[in-house]
Amino acid sequence: MNQNQSLHRDQMVRKTSYAIVLIALGAALSPFTSFPLGIARVNPTQHFLNVLLSTLLGLRWSAGGATLMALIRNLLGTGTLLAFPGGIFGALLSGLLYRLTGRYVLAALGEVIGTSIAGTLVSALWVAPSFLGKTPGLLALGASFFASSLLGALTAFIVLGTLSRASLLPHLNWTGRDGSH
Repeated sequence: MNQNQSLHRDQMVRKTSYAIVLIALGAALSPFTSFPLGIARVNPTQHFLNVLLSTLLGLRWSAGGATLMALIRNLLGTGTLLAFPGGIFGALLSGLLYRLTGRYVLAALGEVIGTSIAGTLVSALWVAPSFLGKTPGLLALGASFFASSLLGALTAFIVLGTLSRASLLPHLNWTGRDGSH
């Protein structure tokens, strides 16, 4: 194995370790941070961790982490099927905006927009009718998703900004502006 392969392997082990810790944190906190809000059961911690995964590990890790956290929340009974579109679309847009700009604020904004718009539409039109028997009001579902994602994304932005100012993030950030991994 050459030096490049060794560095890549070590980097993947570290990334996987960080992802496992963040996903486990989401699972462990889920029973305590998940609550009914409007017509959805929300979890701002999911959105907080989505932004951390986007900024620290990258787009694919964020989308994968959101999917795993939604699955674990459903298995634990602290989430519903709405956790899938409610988390994944925000994670995707968060990761994409961070990859393109390298700015925490846009990663946080992407989480809110992706969850509030795409997550709401997919939930209302595809997921919710299948288990509620009818399409819920977009405004009611959107308000729940917006509040949850805003709280989580704002928390992530504050934490990332604080860690960045304290120079505690550069050694963790593998994604960079160019989206390299």
